[in-house]
Amino acid sequence: MADGNDTSMREFVILGLTDDPVLRIFLVILFLVVYVVTVMGNLSIIMLIRASSQLHTPMYHFLSHLAFIDFWFSSTVTPKMLKGFLVERDTISFPGCVAQFCSAFAFGTSEAILLAMMAYDRFVAICNPLLYTISMSNKVCVQLIATSYVGGCLNSVLFTICVFSLAFCRASEINHFFCDFPPLVELACSDVSLAQIITSISAAMVILITVPTIIISYVYILCTIMRIQASDGRQKAFSTCTSHLTTLILFYGTVSFTYVQPNSSRSLEQNKVVSLFYTVVIPMLNPLIYTLRNKDVKGALMTIMLKNVSSW
Repeated sequence: MADGNDTSMREFVILGLTDDPVLRIFLVILFLVVYVVTVMGNLSIIMLIRASSQLHTPMYHFLSHLAFIDFWFSSTVTPKMLKGFLVERDTISFPGCVAQFCSAFAFGTSEAILLAMMAYDRFVAICNPLLYTISMSNKVCVQLIATSYVGGCLNSVLFTICVFSLAFCRASEINHFFCDFPPLVELACSDVSLAQIITSISAAMVILITVPTIIISYVYILCTIMRIQASDGRQKAFSTCTSHLTTLILFYGTVSFTYVQPNSSRSLEQNKVVSLFYTVVIPMLNPLIYTLRNKDVKGALMTIMLKNVSSW
């Protein structure tokens, strides 16, 4: 593509993860399995929470929305990536790239905010158990969840406007497996400094709002747990937090690596690996993290299974 502002750009070429045909076959099988597990795991959690009355609590209400976000977050990226493994030249239209970019950022930001809300929920449950039903009423839960979705949409719109207002006049090949911020900025021939500053500030604001909420909540939780004399009570309190902490570390660690540190300190190949982790792998891991060690979920599942067996 010639230098200069190309206003007639119709599509981008997605280079994907690899050109090796043998490795492509292996990866398409691997990530197809990952995606199937992601879809089945997250939809199962949503249906289980809706079907089981014992899981109709704020904690599991948040969890069902986390599963909903993970399902769509993965579905925004993974099917297109799988298609790329099967075709020789994978392309995406300009509007399609905008839609994928906007959707990925909306669900990613919503998940970051929702995880902070879940930390606050655990803080109230452990530190103020007598006020839990009042502090985390249905109205409050709906407001917190709505905040996560609205915040995700606003941040996504800001990112999308900043990126797609740039002039793309270099080669239209995106060195990534989906339309992400770093590779798109690499294609721009106009000044990207303002867009990078605005998007970095936006990402930093999300982190500066959510991370202190998480840290403060867990400092109070830890102090409360350490004051519990009974070892059983202490262990039970810890068990309600370990799954959430694991998810927090995985998600915030990878997202911060991609969107907060300067572009010069990392390569696009590193971005591919990190992005693969938080867009494809983490949405699969979250249902497993929240169910394998969760007695309430396993108990609800057993109850429903026994009801179904007895009805036969």
